[in-house]
Amino acid sequence: MSLNTITHQTLALAGVAQAAALVDQLATKGTTNNQAMQCSIASILKIDAESVIDVYGSLPELALGLRLLDEQMSAYKIPHPQQARYAATLVFLERQLATRKELLNTIRQGVLKAQAQSEQFGLLHENVLANLGSIYSSTISTLQPRIMVNGDELYLSRPEIADKIRACLLAGIRSAMLWRQCGGARWKFFILSKKNPN
Repeated sequence: MSLNTITHQTLALAGVAQAAALVDQLATKGTTNNQAMQCSIASILKIDAESVIDVYGSLPELALGLRLLDEQMSAYKIPHPQQARYAATLVFLERQLATRKELLNTIRQGVLKAQAQSEQFGLLHENVLANLGSIYSSTISTLQPRIMVNGDELYLSRPEIADKIRACLLAGIRSAMLWRQCGGARWKFFILSKKNPN
């Protein structure tokens, strides 16, 4: 079955939207939707999934991303500009990452380690999230532009929150990569997300 369908592209783009929403929630509230968090973090560890939906587990687990994607695409004005900025930057950074084989290899090795950790400790254990956060810092953070996360310093200054944010950003990169593999292109992304700024 071809991955190059609008359905698969929509699911992957919803994955990007969900990751961006989780980053925003963590940065501004210090907490987030646990089911959505589980889904996004699990998607990073699905290196060789059999289908697009298998990457995310099920549609209910991707509900937050699907709802936000619908809001972003159908509203007259962008309802969540901060999240939209994160999502757009993740798509842009993934295109750069695709040409950097050494970074891709570093990510793959780190994800394999995270898979083993999740089997031992659990998917959202602090060791798993710290490892995923470290992967993001040593790879994606070296690309430009760096994503500047805005939020409450009370939360941003906490190491465990910072790890979760970086892990969610890595999940966003994973979904952006899947979106491109399904035939998504940056020009399509910007046409779909174009809104009247007035």
